[in-house]
Amino acid sequence: MISFIGKYYHNLDQKGRVILPAPLREVLANRYTSGKLYLTNAPFDKALHLYPLEEWIKLEERIRELPKSDEAVMYFLRRVIASAIPSELDKQGRILIPYEHRQDAGINSEVVIVGQIERIEIWDKSTWDSITDPTKVDIKRIQDGLAKYGL
Repeated sequence: MISFIGKYYHNLDQKGRVILPAPLREVLANRYTSGKLYLTNAPFDKALHLYPLEEWIKLEERIRELPKSDEAVMYFLRRVIASAIPSELDKQGRILIPYEHRQDAGINSEVVIVGQIERIEIWDKSTWDSITDPTKVDIKRIQDGLAKYGL
């Protein structure tokens, strides 16, 4: 695998750790050399984003170029950058999700770990089930939106 893809169901342990699935660990090991990660709130969803250091650096570089007085940029800085913490996998391939991050994302015990090409998302299972339920989205609007990108 060359990028983060797939959907995986896991449970948090008593200490708030969750195992990163083997296919995602394989991408980390083969594509990213540092082994360092950044965990942060998603900008608009009740979820968490996990970035390899190399992808986090690219994101920071883009942010540095933006006007800090712009309302959208200020929101992003406050929601995403302010919540970011460095992280690493332990020897068992687990990542610790601190209490504050679990609270912000509404994560209880069951989580869904989702590969998103250059980052990983971590969702509470019930939230994930709700937002990915085809009966709860405007399918036509989504189809039209994707069609303009050739998808």
